[in-house]
Amino acid sequence: MAAASAVRVAGRRSRKLFDIFVAEVPWTVSSKELKEYFSQFGPVQRCQLPFDRDTGFHKRYCWIKFSTPEDVQNVFQKDSHILEGAKLSLRQQRGRRLIQPKKESN
Repeated sequence: MAAASAVRVAGRRSRKLFDIFVAEVPWTVSSKELKEYFSQFGPVQRCQLPFDRDTGFHKRYCWIKFSTPEDVQNVFQKDSHILEGAKLSLRQQRGRRLIQPKKESN
């Protein structure tokens, strides 16, 4: 049981290494359009495009998760990525650190 749990945790960590952060996303582009665009480089597992609750518009950035590291490399082999006339800014995500809750001092 503990071994299966360790494999799941290791799998989650390795998947996080394959995420791409995309900035400068045009207001008119939807998560469906982003997923369609990036699927030319390989299967897209997830596209997360956060929205601002106050304005109702997306925040002009997103995260893309691919199936394999090769798919991520395919994305970065292309010089520039342009959607609806705007050049996207891409950055490969590193593993995210878990934030530990602060201990209360008595």
